[in-house]
Amino acid sequence: MPIIFITGHGDISMSVKAMKRGAVDFLTKPFDVESLLDAIQRAVTKDVKDLGEEGRTADVLERVKLLTPRETEVFALVVTGMLNKQIAGELGIAEKTVKVHRARVMEKMRAESVAELVRLADAVGVIGPSASQRLSHASR
Repeated sequence: MPIIFITGHGDISMSVKAMKRGAVDFLTKPFDVESLLDAIQRAVTKDVKDLGEEGRTADVLERVKLLTPRETEVFALVVTGMLNKQIAGELGIAEKTVKVHRARVMEKMRAESVAELVRLADAVGVIGPSASQRLSHASR
């Protein structure tokens, strides 16, 4: 929940601390009504945006849970930009098998392109060196 910090005895250190802990705004008394209304508008806008992102992330995580362990591995490698042949070598499976898993990943994740698949992976924080570990954890 967005916080608007209001104080009569604020200093720079207190305002920095409040902002680092998530305050949307820091107002010192006396303040005018317009400043408070502006702060409230920023807080409401931030809350709506955050709730939208949380819903999208939850939806993507539900899609990840549909993946089998092997599809999860393929997903993690596809989003790093690896080619089917490279993924096959990494996982010790045939390239045709990678193509099948990759198609299933695209279908289950409802992605029309690899670029969209990368955006989905980024939305749930699974891009990076230990992506397959994070994906495996997310699919549980």
